[in-house]
Amino acid sequence: MLRVAGRRLSSSLSWRPAAAAGARGPLAGASGPGRDDDDNSARQPRFAIESPFFTAVRGFSSSETLVPQNQDAGLAQLPATVAALKNPNSKVLYDQYNHERYPPGDPSKRAFAYFVLSGGRFVYASLLRLLVLKFVLSMSASKDVLALASLEVDLSSIEPGSTVTVKWRGKPVFIRRRTDDDIKLANSVDVASLRHPQEDAERVKNPEWLVVIGVCTHLGCIPLPNSGDFGGWFCPCHGSHYDISGRIRKGPAPFNLEVPTYSFLEDNKMLIG
Repeated sequence: MLRVAGRRLSSSLSWRPAAAAGARGPLAGASGPGRDDDDNSARQPRFAIESPFFTAVRGFSSSETLVPQNQDAGLAQLPATVAALKNPNSKVLYDQYNHERYPPGDPSKRAFAYFVLSGGRFVYASLLRLLVLKFVLSMSASKDVLALASLEVDLSSIEPGSTVTVKWRGKPVFIRRRTDDDIKLANSVDVASLRHPQEDAERVKNPEWLVVIGVCTHLGCIPLPNSGDFGGWFCPCHGSHYDISGRIRKGPAPFNLEVPTYSFLEDNKMLIG
């Protein structure tokens, strides 16, 4: 700072002693009234703003003024950011040298704006659809549950008059291949005398095959096949007797044996469930 002040002080050549101007005072006299007016107009104060010593101490040279130069005609030639730093004011000026600005609704940018908006909406719609599908699929059954939902049974190995037990959804299922005598016996029963009246044709899709769930309708025991007073099933827990069509004939059971959902894929293949 001292070096800069010394340079500015040495470069100033217009400094004049104040004594030369103050020699003409009231005691020195004057040559005329006109002369006094000229001397008063040319008189400089001892330590005026233009004094090189005072300006050097303040940090200004003799040619500089206290008015910012950005307020003159050269302000328009400076970038907006430089002018704002040197001459701060409340009016905001943006630097247009590094930014290309377009008026609102420029037709040349309208297609791009529509493309961006349409693309964004498509992405949002796809995400919403994915979330909905994930939520719906989360409530459906898993693959292991669906695998146990149905059971395919091969009927070719079942002899006439015999009963086969398979497991479906954790429950035993009785599959009985009935003979002609069994079918005649099931159709000869008086339906009106039954506790749970049902025709034999309502309980079978093919008269040769009878499919029932092997759970007693009384307390959930498993009846024994090919036993009882009516040649069907007998529950040893409480003495319930079922006939060859799975209908309750004797004992405390209130309903017939339940018939599951099944279908025939082929002549010798059955799908339970």
